[in-house]
Amino acid sequence: MYKHIGELYASHDKELKALIRSRLIEWRKEPATHRINRPTRIDRARQIGYRAKQGFIVVRQRVTRGSRRKPRPTMGRKPKKMGTVKITPSRSRQWIAEERTSRKYPNLRVLGSYYIAEDGKNLWYEIILVDPAHPAIQADQRINWICDSTQKGRVFRGLTPSGKTSRGLRHRGTGAEKLRPSIRKYGRRGK
Repeated sequence: MYKHIGELYASHDKELKALIRSRLIEWRKEPATHRINRPTRIDRARQIGYRAKQGFIVVRQRVTRGSRRKPRPTMGRKPKKMGTVKITPSRSRQWIAEERTSRKYPNLRVLGSYYIAEDGKNLWYEIILVDPAHPAIQADQRINWICDSTQKGRVFRGLTPSGKTSRGLRHRGTGAEKLRPSIRKYGRRGK
């Protein structure tokens, strides 16, 4: 069943696009960080590790698209040196969305996230959060690794799947030697 749901999203079905477009009208009115009852894309949520049980929380996060908005300097500059355009963060929008959600729910830990929708101005991601203090999570052998103290603040250290992708850790072999172990060891890569 989950395979067919994934194929439906990948096929760019016209009816599905129309449904998402109608949902965006409601999502724009919601706050940027909005807790929801169940995942919109159950196939992606389960791939990340979501289970329909106590201790799992799903949050829809909205982030702005495009480069950073910076005020134009009042004093004289060359246009090239103004520093107002093409200023982009070194992290992906998905990673930024996870960080914002984690700040909103400091007692929960981010398991992962996935893309939902976008319009001309915003991107929406759904973030899977886990409560490490919940007895149902502590008793589950598949997920209780997240209760370990080493997993505190994992999203801010780039340990989530989107964080690892932004850090370049999906590359292996020749040419990937200086990507590990950390973001800061060999300096930030230009993006």
